[in-house]
Amino acid sequence: MGRRQNRPKLGRAQKDARSRIQKQSSVILELHRYAEFFSKNDIEDWRRAWQSAIDPRHPSRQKLYDIYRDAMTDSHLSGCIQQRVGFVMSRSFKLVNEDGDQVEAAEHLFDQSWFKDLCRLCLESIWYGHSLIELGDVVTDGDGHPAFSGVSLIPRKHVIPEKGRVVRRAGMNWETGIEFRERPWSDWLIEAGRPDDLGLLLKAALHTIPKRHAMTFWDCFAEIFGMPWRIARTSTRDPKEFQRLQDMIYNGGAGQGMVAGMETEIQFVESGKGDAFNVYDRRIDRANSEMSKLVIGQTMTIEDGSSLSQSQTHLQVFMNLVESDRDFLRDIVNNRLIPLMVLHGFPVKGLRFEWDDAVDYTPEQQVAYETMIADRYEVDPSYFADKYNMPVGERRNPMALPPAGKADGSEKSEKSDDDKTAEDGKEKKHFFD
Repeated sequence: MGRRQNRPKLGRAQKDARSRIQKQSSVILELHRYAEFFSKNDIEDWRRAWQSAIDPRHPSRQKLYDIYRDAMTDSHLSGCIQQRVGFVMSRSFKLVNEDGDQVEAAEHLFDQSWFKDLCRLCLESIWYGHSLIELGDVVTDGDGHPAFSGVSLIPRKHVIPEKGRVVRRAGMNWETGIEFRERPWSDWLIEAGRPDDLGLLLKAALHTIPKRHAMTFWDCFAEIFGMPWRIARTSTRDPKEFQRLQDMIYNGGAGQGMVAGMETEIQFVESGKGDAFNVYDRRIDRANSEMSKLVIGQTMTIEDGSSLSQSQTHLQVFMNLVESDRDFLRDIVNNRLIPLMVLHGFPVKGLRFEWDDAVDYTPEQQVAYETMIADRYEVDPSYFADKYNMPVGERRNPMALPPAGKADGSEKSEKSDDDKTAEDGKEKKHFFD
């Protein structure tokens, strides 16, 4: 099936560039997919899947991806991953030209749902090791600008990144696959992650498997020892009476009750096992803490913390990982996505993708930053009027900075006339007070 392109109204250069692009087949349409089956996994399965994935002649990640799929059902692990991805996706970006000037007109081309999906799929390569993403057809958005119709992840079981092939059926010999790094396929594909990387889920699965077992064993313990044993002693020899008494014991629920003779005794025996919490819950907590350290580098931003200073230190460690993810994503956009967009006629030639840290200050940081600038330099009132959507006139009482070389004691003892005036007239306040 050929690619359909709705040509937007662009300049002659963009039209000529797009006319030179031949319609190519979609990689996903060439694949034959089947239903997947679920099975239990243990550490031995994990070890065999790892060995199969690193086979130098015939690498296969099928079983390993089955284990990854089960690992991603863990609530704690998925929460850690979502926290790390969310911090990256919440950051603002900008497009700059060769001189470093921001080009706001081109940002609309990236402020699309397909670009957000692309970023998430690229970040998934950190957990899975590799992601092969196919760009959709070139269409026109509601504002008349070119855009991709969407992005699609090539099923990972069909991709052999070590050999640069995509097989039509999972499990086929890689030599029969499509060489996705060669044209024409490479004109529509973006590769994220290293070919030999198996991702962080390889280590995470080593903790999710025993954690799931511990939770299963705890459920069995609760089933056996959670409810008291019900013992009935009777001297009757009547089979019907004995059966009636047995049914009352076995089928008694929340509203259980029975009628018996004087010779019948009912006894409830409580379990004396009380160490299940220390055995199973401690094992589950240890698995959670190990996964937190693996994915987000620490534990206090997602688990309970003990002090503010320690939590700030843990947050700094976490932010270092976020910065690394941002650099990883920026390199993919600049080195792979933008050249493909230029190839398909998008007007982004000569532009670079950068993260806009200036707009990511906290409110406290923004106030401190603006106060520092306004106290030392003349700031155009229109800056505050446009930013805060409020009328701002001329500054009434500028703060006088202390002379250079004054000590702290002398600054307190020797006050300028402007400072005394500010103390006498408290109704006069600065803009940021």
